[in-house]
Amino acid sequence: MIRPLMAATGISLLAACTQLSAERIVEAAQSPSVEVVAPQQERQPQTQPVIPASEKPDYALAYAEVDDGEFRWPAINYTAVDPDYLRQEVDYATDEPPGSIVVETEKKFLYLVLKDGRAIRYGVSLGAQGRAWKGRAIIQWKRKFPTWTPTPSMIKRNPKLEQWKQGMQPGVNNPLGARALYIFQDGEDTLYRIHGSPEWQSIGKNASSGCVRMFNQDVIDLYERVKGKAPLLVK
Repeated sequence: MIRPLMAATGISLLAACTQLSAERIVEAAQSPSVEVVAPQQERQPQTQPVIPASEKPDYALAYAEVDDGEFRWPAINYTAVDPDYLRQEVDYATDEPPGSIVVETEKKFLYLVLKDGRAIRYGVSLGAQGRAWKGRAIIQWKRKFPTWTPTPSMIKRNPKLEQWKQGMQPGVNNPLGARALYIFQDGEDTLYRIHGSPEWQSIGKNASSGCVRMFNQDVIDLYERVKGKAPLLVK
């Protein structure tokens, strides 16, 4: 049984991005495509090096097409995106330690906390009304080229998803995109993810099934920066 994030808040898990259980995630960790979050097991993307944090990176480079080995992730038309939702380093006052991830649901921002009152800010898409959640958790696992499996509640809302009940293989149309960071609470898989998305126009909106969506280029960047079991706060 999946425990709700911060049950005291009264927000229940009405939907999630995948149906994989915590046990299946642990088993999958033996596969080369699934990585325990540990520096010695990190693999660098083939043509998408981490862009050094700066106030505003070269967006033409940051959001260019990515040759990721098995897949090519399309470029993002960043000129059509609200500049607030593009990746940038900002001043950020928080009591969370460096390396933590903070998601501000109202503003649709994800922060990776740095030292000295700074953070890298990414634009995100969050759960549609009635499917949002808040609380504290841990990034337990990271996965390159994740498989997406709709939950029973998602299939009930959209019967066309039945064809994917055993899982959709990775690829440019996969709803989990290029990378996924798996959110656990008290050692259990919440079924929520921070992940990439082919629906880049949804960033900055309430549009997901409860997970935290990012541009594929941004989730690749975040994936490479997150070390250890990163604390997560969604507020």
